[in-house]
Amino acid sequence: MSHQSKEFGISSWAVENRVTVYILTLLIVITGVIAYVTMPREDFPEIIENKVYISSVFPGNSAEDVEKLIIKPLEKEIKNISGVDKITSSSFQDYGMIIVEFEDKVTILDAKTKIKDKVDIVKADTDWPNLDNGSKVEPSVFELNISEEVPILNINLQGNYTTQQLKKYGELLQDDIEEIPEVKKVDILGVDDKEVEIAVDIFKMTAAQVSFDDIQNAVKYENMTLSGGNLISQGSRNNIRIVGEIKDPKELENIIVKHNGGTVYLKDIAVVKFKEKEKTTYAREKGNEVVMLNVKKRSNQNMISAIEQVKEKIKEAQASYLPSNLKIELTNDQSSRVEHQVDELSNHIIFGIVLVMIVLMFTMGLRNSLFVGAAIPLSMLMAFSILSAFGLTLNTMVLFGLVMGLGMLVDDGIVVVDNVFANMKKGMPRIQASKIGIGEIAWPVIASTATTLMAFLPFALWPGTMGKFMKYFPMTLTVTLSASLFVAMVVNAAMTGGSMEIEDKNVTKKSAKIYSIIFTIIAVIFVLLGNIYDSKLARAIGHLAILSFVFMWLYKLRLYQWTQDFQHSFFPRMEDKYKTFLAKILTRRRAWYALIGIIGMLFFSFILLGIFPRKVLFFPDNIPNQVIAYIEYPQGTDITKTNKATLFVEKQVISILNKYIDPKTHKNFLAESIVSQVGVGAGNPNVDAGSASETPFKGKVTVNFSEFKFRRGINTADILEEIRGKVKGIAGATVTVEKDANGPPAGYPISIELTGIDYDEMLKEADKMIAFINSKNIPGIERLSIDVNKESPELEVKVDRVSAGSLGVSTGQLGFNLRRSVYGQEISTYKEGDDDYNITMRMQDDQRKNENILFNQSLTFRNQNNGQMMQVPISAVSETEKTTTYNQIKRKNQKRIMTVYSNVLTGYNADEITKQIAADLKGYQLPKTVTYSFSGVQEEQGKNQSFLFYALFLALSGITIIIVLQFNSVSKTMVILFTVLLSFSGVFYGYVIANMDFVILMTMMGIISLAGIVVKNGIVLMDFFVLLLDKKVADNHLESHDDLTIEEIKEVIIESGKSRLRPVLLTALTAVLGLIPLAIGLNFDFFSLITDLNPHIFMGGDNVVFWGPLAWTIIFGLTYATVLTLVMVPVMFYLVKRMKYWLRDRRKS
Repeated sequence: MSHQSKEFGISSWAVENRVTVYILTLLIVITGVIAYVTMPREDFPEIIENKVYISSVFPGNSAEDVEKLIIKPLEKEIKNISGVDKITSSSFQDYGMIIVEFEDKVTILDAKTKIKDKVDIVKADTDWPNLDNGSKVEPSVFELNISEEVPILNINLQGNYTTQQLKKYGELLQDDIEEIPEVKKVDILGVDDKEVEIAVDIFKMTAAQVSFDDIQNAVKYENMTLSGGNLISQGSRNNIRIVGEIKDPKELENIIVKHNGGTVYLKDIAVVKFKEKEKTTYAREKGNEVVMLNVKKRSNQNMISAIEQVKEKIKEAQASYLPSNLKIELTNDQSSRVEHQVDELSNHIIFGIVLVMIVLMFTMGLRNSLFVGAAIPLSMLMAFSILSAFGLTLNTMVLFGLVMGLGMLVDDGIVVVDNVFANMKKGMPRIQASKIGIGEIAWPVIASTATTLMAFLPFALWPGTMGKFMKYFPMTLTVTLSASLFVAMVVNAAMTGGSMEIEDKNVTKKSAKIYSIIFTIIAVIFVLLGNIYDSKLARAIGHLAILSFVFMWLYKLRLYQWTQDFQHSFFPRMEDKYKTFLAKILTRRRAWYALIGIIGMLFFSFILLGIFPRKVLFFPDNIPNQVIAYIEYPQGTDITKTNKATLFVEKQVISILNKYIDPKTHKNFLAESIVSQVGVGAGNPNVDAGSASETPFKGKVTVNFSEFKFRRGINTADILEEIRGKVKGIAGATVTVEKDANGPPAGYPISIELTGIDYDEMLKEADKMIAFINSKNIPGIERLSIDVNKESPELEVKVDRVSAGSLGVSTGQLGFNLRRSVYGQEISTYKEGDDDYNITMRMQDDQRKNENILFNQSLTFRNQNNGQMMQVPISAVSETEKTTTYNQIKRKNQKRIMTVYSNVLTGYNADEITKQIAADLKGYQLPKTVTYSFSGVQEEQGKNQSFLFYALFLALSGITIIIVLQFNSVSKTMVILFTVLLSFSGVFYGYVIANMDFVILMTMMGIISLAGIVVKNGIVLMDFFVLLLDKKVADNHLESHDDLTIEEIKEVIIESGKSRLRPVLLTALTAVLGLIPLAIGLNFDFFSLITDLNPHIFMGGDNVVFWGPLAWTIIFGLTYATVLTLVMVPVMFYLVKRMKYWLRDRRKS
């Protein structure tokens, strides 16, 4: 590529049309601010997985029946759909769920359509089962948006009211809140719906020779309102309307259910009650029973706005229809967490900007630093506008993309301004210096930015759930760095062409006085207004005026002289020392020594990593923000017993957390809420696989901790371990204590999946495997469990078909009668206002829970042959046997599976434990019909690790192509790529010296990112070598570089190195400084600083745990590589030239 002194078109246009550029810049600022303010906020981005769910409700059937009649036929048909990646299913009592995972190339809309078509085909089969009412089982096909299913706020109602009264108030609130556009729905927990129960006395019913069918028909045909058509009489049309719906449940008592042989009223054989349904759920907050409202938002809606509107609705309700003594407590407020997360990362951005600006001010002067520093806010505001236009939310991934790019946003501006500044120092007029200076470095700057983007773009190809989670990171960086290139080429061009000066000028005494008066007046007025009207905005303006006043006088009295000394004394001495160093090292022997020494250091870093291996984690090990204790009894346990155990766990948790109540405020500074749930909503999502069935044998206690900065240094991981120790020893129950997951769901850290055919055999082998692993005494395993058990009690009824048939009794007749007795049957509906309540017929509570009464009841029916009434005891035609059945049956790709799983105790490494288990299981004997594999986190780790190596290959390939296109030289490309290896070496040294864990996901992302960042300096340095060589050739009227002597080459290398020292150091230093606050976890609240003059400084937090490994990877690699780049690129370029000359001389001789 030619390097003649020429202009770069768009930059020269910007220099000549500065007013247009300034107006364009103003528009960028305005649209960016609007986008930032209006973008929806959330913690992590919404993920819509490429999965389609098929759920089927099949009441009264075991897990085995659901598998046989529902799951298998559907799977058999679905497996033939093109694009299906994986099919998993779970069969439960009364319910089945299939999850079909598609390849990324298939859209979710197409996937749903294909699934629905296949479901319709299966339903049309004559073997497809029917429900009690004769209609076919109707599978539901849907996709699941996790963000729409996770509550963003819990509203807890409590007071001196019955649960039904609390529910009424909750329903009123529910109606109001669901009017908010951002809210999808509100679920009410902690109370059951009401129903009209017809509790039949089986003895009276049998004596009266009444059957369940008689009751059903009587109620059904009495409780109805229908039209009888139109009567045309005397010229008018009258609608005939038969009104028979009951106005009060008590009216049902007087319905005649039999009149042959004497009138029998319903009240003669049954009791009618308008009551709560059988208890299926409990909810408490800090031990107090509550009715809980779970608020869920719509996809891509602003969470903070939604919760603010919910709070406003509650205030309006309290002012109008809610009683004053009704206590309302809000818990699990996700908006405060999101706001803190966004503010924390925003403060990291501001802190990074301040550090970068300080460095630029000392190295380039205040005016020039403002030119360069303008790239940061302008690039970010452009990014906000573009990202908002694409419908992205402001989440952690987007904000970290901005933090990551923070130090790099000024890279292009530094090179541009530095080169323009250098040309002005040589005597060029400002306009010409801007045009020529940018023209000289435009293409290398574009190439270096392209290489950086090439390192991040492969992340956009990340498959699966993790890819959907991480894709916002490269998207944000691509948009932001592209915006910074535009700012450098256009906005910086206009600014340097219009305002650049060689020397900074200090503030004059007169100007200082004028500015002092202005700042003082603004400060006094706005601080007073802020305090009078309690306005944070007014106080912020006043405090900014004070800070500006302080900075102006500090700059005038001290900073100006310090910056001048640094620019004209310290930095020139550094450049001279670097020039002297290059002159000494660029000799044949010393250059080879340097190269061999650095290559030796590279290999030694690998050896050092082998000697001191790092612990390996898949995902950053987060500090708990939530601790969840799951309580589980064997299936069949009554909810009352489960509730007692949950109460015990709840009391233990409360006793632990009561130690952290502030004596002044009497509030718990560590725990925001302690919520208990029993039955509905108490399942473990890692195990229950979306079960919608009731779980009276399960309970859970959830502790939501306060934000990190309010915890006063308490480590919540210690609280987790303390809870684990306190809740052990509940007889007959399994208690598992977990923390909230960090990032996308991936299952348990220890997860061994068994595949086979016979579930009894698989359970037996799973138990043996657990015993075998436990015998190895591997530390760190919390408790190995199996997600499937055969503990669900079952009474198996075997019908004697011969006896039953001879008496006119069918199996279906017997089964339906038992089902009506126990489970009940909805036979009609009672309307009260806008609410509908089921009228359910079943046996009286004490009778249906008595096995003898239940199976000795008589079936009452009319003999079809002689018309006489028949009564046949169920026990006369059947036998019962007590057995157990599976709580669930899991399948993957049409094969039965079960999982042995466990959490890992705090302080232990899951990867090391899994490797130890894998080593112990080598040679472990299993039947040929049973196989095992590691799943969960380990499976995901393997997939993502493979992709990351592939992404590294793609990044390096793309970077290589760009460098070759830039220089059209293999040797120059290899010299620059060698700097990437040096950065990897720096990472290894850093991790060993700092004794840090190797987090596969974040460390590998950092290494791939380094590949693009590090080569920027190599490109800038190499390009300037070539540029000065071109000038040298032109000045001496030579034909090519090869016509120069080796001493002339050396002279050019030394001069180029000296000239590029400042931009190389600055680009690296700004990138490092931009990440330092996040890496060390330094939190400095600039918002509270300017509003309340309190920066709320603290160390640590969620962001440093999550992003710290990536930040440190880049800091280690970039720092090490930058120092060695300043040595290696000149040395290798020099040696390449020497080799080339040596080969040329040999050919000539």
